[in-house]
Amino acid sequence: MKQEFLHETKTHGMLTFPYTAYNGNLPEYLPSVPLHWHDEMEFIYVTGGGGVVTISSAAYNVKPGDILVVLPQMVHSIECYPNQQLEYFNILFRFSLLNASENDVCYEKYFKPLYNHTKSVPVYLESGTALNRQIRPHISYLTETREGRDVEDELMVKSSLFAIISYLNRHSLPVSNSELTLQNTYDKLKKVLLYIQEHYETDISVSAAAGMCGFSSGYFMKLFKELTGKSFSQYLKNYRLEMAARQLAEGGEKIIRIASDTGFRNLSYFTRAFTDKYGVSPSAYRKGMR
Repeated sequence: MKQEFLHETKTHGMLTFPYTAYNGNLPEYLPSVPLHWHDEMEFIYVTGGGGVVTISSAAYNVKPGDILVVLPQMVHSIECYPNQQLEYFNILFRFSLLNASENDVCYEKYFKPLYNHTKSVPVYLESGTALNRQIRPHISYLTETREGRDVEDELMVKSSLFAIISYLNRHSLPVSNSELTLQNTYDKLKKVLLYIQEHYETDISVSAAAGMCGFSSGYFMKLFKELTGKSFSQYLKNYRLEMAARQLAEGGEKIIRIASDTGFRNLSYFTRAFTDKYGVSPSAYRKGMR
């Protein structure tokens, strides 16, 4: 059972209004949100609990009231602290929603540099900071009006998004050539992340993964840990365990079959690794999720 979330290609919201806001709760809905990216810009608004949000290799310990900014195509993940919940809202939208076309002066000045990552904006807006206080009323409006699910006041949604982008642009900075080079290098690593998504149940060696990017094994391992915060073997094991947790929560497949289907050839090793990560055995986890 493959999971399609690393590179999200679907449009969030409607084609005619590519915007959505939804509530997340870890680990109630999912055990975690692994590394992924998409074409939308995203705001993550933390409302309860605590956890770690990783954006383009930087990890942020988040708490209620914090806001995180994820530019289009940025690799990011979300996880809660052990034995805790993390509650948050996701707000996603495409720049096309704000009529940001190539013939628009606002697109060239404000949106294109963000989409191409030639300008950076603050990523972690900690609760209580000046920029957080400026943006938070607009974030609150967008999350409070999501309860009806269908957008009823498109103009107010656009107005709030324009205001947020305006505040962020006041704090934007040009990205240096060295940072652009690093971003291009990280983009090559996305090939490996996608390959893991599609083939995580198979044996994947470091040398094979490095070859996909055209890097030596040593250079690849260094860059991979910079991007993901984990070694290649740690990331692969962690990804397999997250896939196993989803299958345990969603179906009645035998545990030995789930272990095999997610790349674990030894049931005892799978049980130990799963218990180390989630604090309970696979069978107890399945029982608790039900």
